[in-house]
Amino acid sequence: MANFNKVYLIGNLTRDPELRVTPKGTAICQFGLAINRQFKDESGAMRDETTFVDIEAWGKQGETIAKYCTKGRPLFVEGRLKLDQWEDKTSGQKRSKLKIVLEGFQFLGSGQREGGAPGAAAAEGIDQTVTPERYAPPPRSAPPSRPAAAENLDEDVPF
Repeated sequence: MANFNKVYLIGNLTRDPELRVTPKGTAICQFGLAINRQFKDESGAMRDETTFVDIEAWGKQGETIAKYCTKGRPLFVEGRLKLDQWEDKTSGQKRSKLKIVLEGFQFLGSGQREGGAPGAAAAEGIDQTVTPERYAPPPRSAPPSRPAAAENLDEDVPF
């Protein structure tokens, strides 16, 4: 039987990312993501539902998120589900927590507006769509021009 464990989420950071480093020097970034959903209930009234998810990013991706993201920043996350299990030291009870291990991400919007707090644009419903112009690679430089002497070469020279 085949297995598949893949998660795609778009949401806003619930807190500033926390960056730690393992004794071997590997970066681990932990942050929360809030995913909002609007729907109509049985009476036809619009309702909001928010799901809060904990995310763990390792290595260079974790360092990048910790450097450029703050609370409220919209983010696209790709990852896998992971169940952590442990025994509570004080009560001795078994505990568990489901989280996302990040495998890829993409920044959405700027995360800030002029004169506003991070994520203020998202909270006010301002469109933060990723546009090709905003994330386009820099223009390529023109190819090097031929020297003037190259134009006068005899084309019949065998090589």
